[in-house]
Amino acid sequence: MLYASILNGLAQPGFELKQMKFPRIRNASKIRDTEITRNIKAHKLDEKKFRMLIMASKQEGKLIIFAGPNDANAPMEQIRSFDICAGSGEPGPKNMEGDDQVPEGFYHINRFNPESHYHLALQVSYPNEADLKRSKSKKPGGEIMIHGSCVTIGCLPMTNEGIEEIYLYAVKACNNGQINIPVYIFPAWPDKEPFINLIQENVASPELQSFWKNLAMGYRMFQEKKKPLRYSISPSGTYLFEQ
Repeated sequence: MLYASILNGLAQPGFELKQMKFPRIRNASKIRDTEITRNIKAHKLDEKKFRMLIMASKQEGKLIIFAGPNDANAPMEQIRSFDICAGSGEPGPKNMEGDDQVPEGFYHINRFNPESHYHLALQVSYPNEADLKRSKSKKPGGEIMIHGSCVTIGCLPMTNEGIEEIYLYAVKACNNGQINIPVYIFPAWPDKEPFINLIQENVASPELQSFWKNLAMGYRMFQEKKKPLRYSISPSGTYLFEQ
């Protein structure tokens, strides 16, 4: 199927044209493309040569798009912010199927669905290697999406207008050759008071505290360099970040 996986050769010139075969994408493009192009130019980026990264905070209910030139050494900057319009679960990672939790960690987009039951959807690569090593469940769950329709059980729901814009940015980035669009999900922004409160409120859960502090390390590294993180996964499921 045309929307199966961006790892199946779809992240290349022609991907946008293939997506335009779907009515929802054509309609969204007619409405959103002018503003998207204007915004990209306002940040001194080339629409044909930019890459992107998505960052989300569960506590603040925000999803942010960062973008930069198609150059691994070039820093990225925030170009757009959206409200996450509904939530489920509580602070903490997703560990098992049916727990209603939104994952926390470092992921990427691994599927585009232009015919979703929730308008449009971008699938997040949960569970990743860190989740599988850390979880004690044989059924960690999956099918975590950034999608429309403003309803959720463990996903990141947007308004239909919001997901149309996010989806189109992602289509353009893949059309420019970006293979992996990073998605970083945090319980709260690690440099803000709600995150500090979470750490303090969970002194009886050292494992959870350690997990969150590990995520905060990645957040700080990104904020310092504004470049996608490079990391490996330890046997215990900890992210090991490279300088």
